[in-house]
Amino acid sequence: MDESAAPLTEHLAELRKRLFRLLIGWAVGTAAAWEFKERIFGFILEPATRALGDGQLQAIAPTEIFFTYLKSALLAGFILALPIVFWQIWAFVAPGLYDKEKRVAVPFVVVSTILFVTGCAFGHQIVFPVMFAFFQGYESEFVVAAWTMREVFALTTRLFLAFGIAFQLPVLVVFLALAGIVTARQLFSWSPYAVLFAFVAAALLTPADVVSQVFLAVPLVGLYFLGIAAAFVFAPRRRAEEEKDASLQPQ
Repeated sequence: MDESAAPLTEHLAELRKRLFRLLIGWAVGTAAAWEFKERIFGFILEPATRALGDGQLQAIAPTEIFFTYLKSALLAGFILALPIVFWQIWAFVAPGLYDKEKRVAVPFVVVSTILFVTGCAFGHQIVFPVMFAFFQGYESEFVVAAWTMREVFALTTRLFLAFGIAFQLPVLVVFLALAGIVTARQLFSWSPYAVLFAFVAAALLTPADVVSQVFLAVPLVGLYFLGIAAAFVFAPRRRAEEEKDASLQPQ
């Protein structure tokens, strides 16, 4: 690991380079997804249209359909660009890691991508149908549900990102342990607070129905303990590397 402290301007230049490459990858993914924008939109909002029964949403503004399709392509493009996104994140933090840790770049990218996609798929296939059916259940003879595509898409996108980011928790926990910020034992001792935080975060990120909140909070708790287990395995290796480097330093 390079112990020399790089100037702030160098860090900013590196960050700008990584962000530029990330955005290029996202743009390429969006361009590839644009051809299938309508199909992507239909797939993303399928839980909502199924709950409505007739399968139709409302567009109440002249530009609503076009911009919602554009946002669908942007979301799909981001998912396609996830390996590039995580690779650029890794490349930015890699200079502060040991040589053996730098070798796990590919596993980091693969695991992070799989966890993000798994979170999105879990929300789309398990949580969203229950959530939209719950809200549709309040339709009555006095009120007819006429959801707009913009509002439904905004809610769905927010939850897509919430589940995708939430499923990165094991990676974050392992990174904090490797960085020496916390230990696996400390993380385990904080379990009651982590459970409380998971349910608070789920309440803030999901709508008012209890079902979707529980469906986000419970996986968060499980992922937290999964991260602790991984930290117990990998963090000792980090400490061994530090002790080895310290023993090689001239007295």
